Formats: sequence, structure tokens, C-alpha cells
Amino acid sequence: MITIRRLVTATAALAATASLGGLLASCSASAHTAPPPGAAGTACGTTRTGANVRAVIKVVRGTVKCADAMRAENGYAAALRSGRVPGNGSAPVTVGRWTCESYPTPEALRTGNVSECHAGSSEVVAVVDLSSASPGPTSAA
Repeated sequence: MITIRRLVTATAALAATASLGGLLASCSASAHTAPPPGAAGTACGTTRTGANVRAVIKVVRGTVKCADAMRAENGYAAALRSGRVPGNGSAPVTVGRWTCESYPTPEALRTGNVSECHAGSSEVVAVVDLSSASPGPTSAA
């Protein structure tokens, strides 16, 4: 579990690698068709994390209505922002039928996954959206 402060630090580190985002995006293009709506692999939309960082909500397991996935992750982010999450922001939180929690900082830095919500056999994750991050300032030679 991670605290808001760690999440902000992790996000700053991820933003510093934004220049790699274009390379990664070009590598992910394929001839495969898009998954059915709500199935594993579906990107449901973008939102803001508890630390106000733009993230894409993705279905990683099961079949989920995107509206439910967005509602769960938005509810979790709201709980984090309000300070209602026990354990300095690291404890699991119930949002409707979902249980949501943050990823440990090392995993968030490695994968970009900052939180997950799961219910039954379904799971969605919030992944930092590097496409909206701007690279840091450059220095003149």
C-alpha cells in the first residue's frame, strides 16, 4: 500500500519518463481487434487519482461495465482525497461492491499501475496516463 505522498513522488518519477511513452505506445499497436466492451483489456476511460494524476481505468480480469469500473475508481480516489482511508491512505476501501487499494510504490513505478479495485472475479486498475505527461525542462548545451 502507498501513501498519497509516495503516490505523488511515484507520479513525478513516472512523468519524468514520459518521453518513453511515445515509444511504448508505438510498440503496443497490433493487428488484433479490440476486446468486447467491458472484457479484460478494455480501457474504460480516464480519471484523476487521489493525488490528482491522470490515469486510464482498465479492465484486467473478468467482464465489467465500464460505468461500474469508473464509479469504483472515482469513489476510491475521492476517499483518498478526503482522508477517510485508514492506515495513512494504504488500507483497502470498500466502494459499493468493490474493494479498492493502492499498489506499493516500487510496483507503481515499474508498471504504472497505481490502484486496483476488485469484486468477485473482476478486477480493474488505474494506470498513470503518460500520454498526458509533459517531459521535464531541457537544458541548453
